[in-house]
Formats: sequence, structure tokens, C-alpha cells
Amino acid sequence: MSERVNISSGAPWEPIAGYSRAVRVGRFIEVAGTTAVDAEGNFFGEGDVGAQTQYVLEKIRHAIEEAGGAMSDVVRTRIFVTDREHMMEVAEVHGRFFEKIRPASTGVEVGSLIDDRLLVEIEASAIVSSSP
Repeated sequence: MSERVNISSGAPWEPIAGYSRAVRVGRFIEVAGTTAVDAEGNFFGEGDVGAQTQYVLEKIRHAIEEAGGAMSDVVRTRIFVTDREHMMEVAEVHGRFFEKIRPASTGVEVGSLIDDRLLVEIEASAIVSSSP
């Protein structure tokens, strides 16, 4: 059985809600739904979906690297936007991160996220080339 490694972002709500920013088991890394909020609860890029997407993907990159992976290991992303009109801008930022990697990806419009200031949430799955 592979060792489980939980990666925390340091956010105070992770232990309250019982989740981790990312979990690695063997070669697999799953990154939780990620929004443009820092560990202290500060919002980033309010009203700017492009800035929020950039921030979210940087957070995802950090979690994957902390788990021993790289963005090139990402095989799937799931994108949730609060307005489908934002999807092209989100896609362009996503494309800058994944232009050569080209993971499978899903984009979904949702009624809302946990806070009205949040415009995008992204999950990621990665398979790394070796176990930790």
C-alpha cells in the first residue's frame, strides 16, 4: 500500500472542514477545488477573473510541487465559473500554464461559489513519474 501524504495550504478552515489542499498517494496527486483566497482568508483579484485564475493556478502549482510533482504531471483539470461569459478569459490563462501539457479539462458554469467575490474554482489531478 502506498503512503498517503496530505498537503496543507495553512488555511484555518482545512482542519475545520476536514480536507487538504492536495493529497498524494503513490504516483497520484489530487488537488482540491482551489479559489483565489490566501491562507489568511484574503481574497485576490476581486472582480477580475483572469487575475483570480492566475492566482488559483499558481496555488495549484505550489501544492503539486510540494507533493513532489510538477505541472507537467497534470492529467486533468476541472474548471468551475460563475458566469460562462468568463470561460474564454479563464481558458486563456489556463492555456498559458498548460499549452504544451494539454491535460483533459472540463469547464462548468455554476450558480455560485462559496463567496460571491469568487469567480472561478479549479481542481487538478496529476500522475507523477515516481513515488515519493
